[in-house]
Amino acid sequence: METVLESEDVVEDIDAGTLNVRIKQIRYEGKGINSYELTSPTGKQLPPFDAGAHIDIHLKNGIIRQYSLCNCPAERHRYVIAVLKDENGRGGSRAVHEGLSAGDVVTISKPRNHFPLTLEARKAILIAGGIGVTPLKAMAHELEERGIDFEMHYCARSAEAAAFGPELDGMRRAGKLHYHFDNGAASNQLDIRKLLAQPTSGTHVYYCGPGGFMAACADAASHWPKGTVHFEHFKAPEQPKRAPAGTGHFGGCEVTIASTGQVIQLKPEQSLSDALNEAGVAVATSCCAGLCATCKVRYLGGEVEHNDFILSDEERQEYLTACVSRPTSKTLVLDL
Repeated sequence: METVLESEDVVEDIDAGTLNVRIKQIRYEGKGINSYELTSPTGKQLPPFDAGAHIDIHLKNGIIRQYSLCNCPAERHRYVIAVLKDENGRGGSRAVHEGLSAGDVVTISKPRNHFPLTLEARKAILIAGGIGVTPLKAMAHELEERGIDFEMHYCARSAEAAAFGPELDGMRRAGKLHYHFDNGAASNQLDIRKLLAQPTSGTHVYYCGPGGFMAACADAASHWPKGTVHFEHFKAPEQPKRAPAGTGHFGGCEVTIASTGQVIQLKPEQSLSDALNEAGVAVATSCCAGLCATCKVRYLGGEVEHNDFILSDEERQEYLTACVSRPTSKTLVLDL
């Protein structure tokens, strides 16, 4: 039975969207991978989350990065994230590994979910590539809690590079979790096309991992019915070079703020979020890659090239992500 919590039992917000948490412990989970257990500094319950959710973590020097929650959503006393140190990344994972210690208090966002489970499904197939296991691990826990059938396939280079071995061992022994270690050989990789060859009524597919893995999963699942395949990128795929904003007209765009009538000139090669913030119209950004929807804004007029990896086709009729969306018309009206 669900416990009803009084407001004083829940950790207090810093503002409408953020809260402070303490790093209770840091654990080595696999080669280059640490997990971080986050709890309330005062021992209170944390806001609830659903499997597939992520949080923003605010790091030093203004860096904000998104990490999926990977523990069981039934747990209200903690959040757990896992971070792979990427020496060739933008610096966020290095800042986490090198700058955070057990006992530190850090600011995070409340959980947000752009990768939810479909709980009406009869079965789920979870396919993880590398550190993409984190949201799928939370899904596996929730599916177990709810008694929904699932199978999970975890692809990694080696056993040493796979995280959460002891914690997931019960699923492995129950035949729910299947490891696929390729050790750099293509012949050892999971045959995703074979796994997804035959769609089954009531079955949904979920996948997350690096770029090549994501492309392979998308190709293998392309014949599945609409609405049964779900995925989340943790790194933006490479895109072809985009034309400057409004190149069909004057090489720029006039952006109107609906509430005030303010007109902002968006220059060629300038991002919409940068132009807005420079003009004093504050729009929060985080990933700057079209992955998190932090900068999601409704637009009321104009034509847009979206370039994000998070909004549905329906949402794109009303919304854009200011960090990567580009107006293709000479004017754009924003509901700000």
